[in-house]
Amino acid sequence: MKKIDYRRPALDLLFLLAGCVLCAFATTSILKPNGLTTGGITGISIIIDKLIYIKYTYIYYALSVLVLAIAWATLGKREGFKIITLSLVFPIILILFDKLQIPSISNDLMLASIYYGIISGLGCGLILKRGFSFGGTDTLAKILHHKVFPFISISELLLGIDAIIIISSAIIYGMNIALYAVISEIILMKAMNMVLFGFGSKKVQIEIISDKHEEITDYILHKMNRGVSAYQIKGGYMNLTRIKLVTICSPRESMLIKRFIAGNDVNAFVNVMPVMSVWGKGNGFDSLVDDV
Repeated sequence: MKKIDYRRPALDLLFLLAGCVLCAFATTSILKPNGLTTGGITGISIIIDKLIYIKYTYIYYALSVLVLAIAWATLGKREGFKIITLSLVFPIILILFDKLQIPSISNDLMLASIYYGIISGLGCGLILKRGFSFGGTDTLAKILHHKVFPFISISELLLGIDAIIIISSAIIYGMNIALYAVISEIILMKAMNMVLFGFGSKKVQIEIISDKHEEITDYILHKMNRGVSAYQIKGGYMNLTRIKLVTICSPRESMLIKRFIAGNDVNAFVNVMPVMSVWGKGNGFDSLVDDV
């Protein structure tokens, strides 16, 4: 009988709860008490709260369920399962934190925007890192892309939706609040990317064009223990067919490869590009399956 491994779902649940707590705290103790707003369903809920005086936490819950139902109907059950957990769990935690009435942080709008961006970004990063989906305006953008505007990319639609939300907040709350919303959104994205991909590039991709490609391939494979791919390319100036090598390695290994190439072919062309993250089998690469 196969033994069931509960470590991965337990870690998924831990990341989900930690991320929801951070996001709920940022919203109830920083964003709302300071009169700030943001993009996404959170921003829509706060704007509707201002207009019709219904608690934004309940509006958030209703909108989350509505988006989930639309996604289920238009994108299929598979997409619905991706967002159902978060669509149900986060609004409950948001309502709980709102009822706890935790003292607000900072009365300075600039600091509040920064605090919200950092804390909410960390929370979002923890949630997305384990494969959960918010089912918010990102899902709306996906629905619009598939059903209405296939000629517009999802990222452009998402940017347009959030821009409309922030512009609406400028009409209702004033231009200053809208500008603070833009600042917090930028910081949120930076903090979220830091959780997902780390502080900076941990790997580099090297593209090499050299007449000594066989020797360089052997060095990368057997000395660096790295994989390497070879492609036939044609130069535009000399119109000659050459071999281009591509490998991914650490920055330190790239310097060793550079030193080897310099000692064998000073006329080689080497292009080095930073890589945020690499998923797959390989020395130092992240697994495609979430670690437990």
